[in-house]
Amino acid sequence: MKEYIIRPFTRWEDVDNLEITERMWTPAVDIAACARIGYTKDALLVRLEAREALIRAEETGPLGHPWEDSCLEFFLSPVESDPRYINIEFNPNACCCLGLGDGKERMRLLPERNWLEPKVFTTQEGWGIAYRVPFDLLKMLFPAFHAAPGTVIRANCYKCGDKTAQPHFLSWNRVTSESPNFHRPQDFGRMVLG
Repeated sequence: MKEYIIRPFTRWEDVDNLEITERMWTPAVDIAACARIGYTKDALLVRLEAREALIRAEETGPLGHPWEDSCLEFFLSPVESDPRYINIEFNPNACCCLGLGDGKERMRLLPERNWLEPKVFTTQEGWGIAYRVPFDLLKMLFPAFHAAPGTVIRANCYKCGDKTAQPHFLSWNRVTSESPNFHRPQDFGRMVLG
């Protein structure tokens, strides 16, 4: 199981890079992704970036399927003793899938309601998204959550594109299922507030 230290945020350049390099279920493609995660007194700050030449961005609706497009995802379980987790999935149109549950078949979609304040950006080699996960949102969904140095969050970061020109599935911590399924909290890594 991989581990990442989430450090207090000052600027993105000072946040450790987390490489999303585990390739699964499809042939290798020339696509790469990384994440940077920091925190402030009131939120996790998440920045995901993809190096991807053939970007698909068709989904736009509030209940769209961003995973069918070029997609960057962050799944987190903020309370170690709670089997539930939040999945946050974005495509380059900021189409968001925000869910809460303990498995793929038991997910409840949540209205995004601008809690995350997403900002999509482009790079020379692809695209990315930055957003915040307010601690108030985590406390509302997980009353036992407390943000303090040493707090352990189980999480994984993903890059996928089910219907892209080059279908692909990448993760930070390896997923052990036989077929594509990121909804596996048993495959999350450890992230610790530093």
